[in-house]
Amino acid sequence: QVQLEESGGGSVQAGGSLRLSCQAARVTASSYCMGWYRQSPEKKREGVASINPYGGTSYADSVKGRFTISKDNAKNTLYLEMNSLKPEDSAMYYCAAVIASLCEYDYDMDYWGKGTLVTVSS
Repeated sequence: QVQLEESGGGSVQAGGSLRLSCQAARVTASSYCMGWYRQSPEKKREGVASINPYGGTSYADSVKGRFTISKDNAKNTLYLEMNSLKPEDSAMYYCAAVIASLCEYDYDMDYWGKGTLVTVSS
């Protein structure tokens, strides 16, 4: 069974940076799309970024130019580098995965982690 565990969340001031990590178990890098999603109390869950098995990436407009998704296949780890953070980026961030060759940032995922909280203060 696929297992995903996020880490790296925390509190930061606006303009700061954080790097989220997602340790994946039983995920074959050549078969899975992976992504980051977020949800705050005021909004429904939204896709942030995704990466397909070939390394192709997709981003929500709200994070383009500020966030970077990447993965280390040898370590089975997914990352989200977040720069120039804004208060509206505050949310619980979830790592997700699905067996697919291509996936946009808001693709329907099958497997989910429990999340890591990001809080950005102004």
